[in-house]
Amino acid sequence: MSRRGLAAVASVLDQAASSATNILVLVLAARLSSASGFAGFSMVYVTFSVLLGLNMAYVGQSLVLEKGELLGARCRSAVGFTAASSAAVGALLLVVGLALSGATGTAFLALGLVLPLVLLQDGLRYCFSALRAPERALAADALRLVCVVAALAVQPEGASAGRLVLAWGLSALPALGLGLWLLRPYVRGTRADLRPYLRRGHLGQRFVVEFAVGNGSSQLAVLGLGVFATPLAVGALRGATTLFGPLNVLFNSANAFGPPVLGRLGGKRATVRATAALALVLAALGAGWATALYLLPDRLGRELLGDTWAAASALLPATGAQYAAMGLGTCALLTLRVLAPKATLSLQVVFSLLSVGLLLGGYAVWGVAGAAWALAAGSAIKALAAWLRAARLRVPAAQDREPLPASAA
Repeated sequence: MSRRGLAAVASVLDQAASSATNILVLVLAARLSSASGFAGFSMVYVTFSVLLGLNMAYVGQSLVLEKGELLGARCRSAVGFTAASSAAVGALLLVVGLALSGATGTAFLALGLVLPLVLLQDGLRYCFSALRAPERALAADALRLVCVVAALAVQPEGASAGRLVLAWGLSALPALGLGLWLLRPYVRGTRADLRPYLRRGHLGQRFVVEFAVGNGSSQLAVLGLGVFATPLAVGALRGATTLFGPLNVLFNSANAFGPPVLGRLGGKRATVRATAALALVLAALGAGWATALYLLPDRLGRELLGDTWAAASALLPATGAQYAAMGLGTCALLTLRVLAPKATLSLQVVFSLLSVGLLLGGYAVWGVAGAAWALAAGSAIKALAAWLRAARLRVPAAQDREPLPASAA
């Protein structure tokens, strides 16, 4: 196998290890907790997921578009900015935890303490991606997977959400140390410069807006259900989506490593042909995975999610439809990201806010099942709109093959 092929395999395996970590964290937490305890843990974990996505958008996605001889310095700057920003947000979470009462407040306190560790460890993946060294990211993320499973496996049944969050976060220390050691040869002798991240026009600002209205808005809407309705709704929705973690591996791989590959295909026709084929594959996988989970015996389901299985299993048809639509939409947005990066923002704003409205309206009328089907409908509408936008796109051939520089607005 060629070096490029090995790098692609390492990239997919790294995404798999990272996604498996997130899946197993939720599975183990569900098995150790009661349904109400897992609901509290889910609220904190949704908060972390939003912060992780914001960091990925602002720092990671702009970093992987960088190229040239200054990659080492850019990576050092990315690490420095992630460390500083996550420490600031962690301090804010400590204040939130102190303001909240009971187990939820304790869980947010724990998240504030460990946030710099987990965000910095995850951010190293994008440094290695930019440096074309995904095998180093794989080594660190594989160690992270082993450590987090070991740390949670020794926790007692009925452990509080705060204790589980603390164990999960501190288990990132070995992988963080290994990742920084593996990165050291690339950044030795360089200096971090955080100013580009603070300047107006940094490309990450656009990506953050897209994430906020695309992924973050739906996550926050789910979190809002726990505030204005019942935390059990969060646990059920989160439990159902956890079971679709293997598909998240593919979606994340497409978003993280697809643009450089598609940018070399040579124009709109070849790009659309490749992404359309991938979209059909991902949609079929989503439908097939949902069918397999729906047919899973209750005994095995309870082994996966514990007390949360009963509520989550009822949402599997809706969540399966959502993930099939997400496969179509992911590839449509990926097409636009490669051919016309600025075309995706308006789509994300309009149709993601529509999805949030559908989610809250669906819950108000039909409860948790209505919320799940509303998310599926919102994903389908967004996918349709994105493919229509890609079909109407008119891009000069020279722009088809030229990626947007990371410093562009």
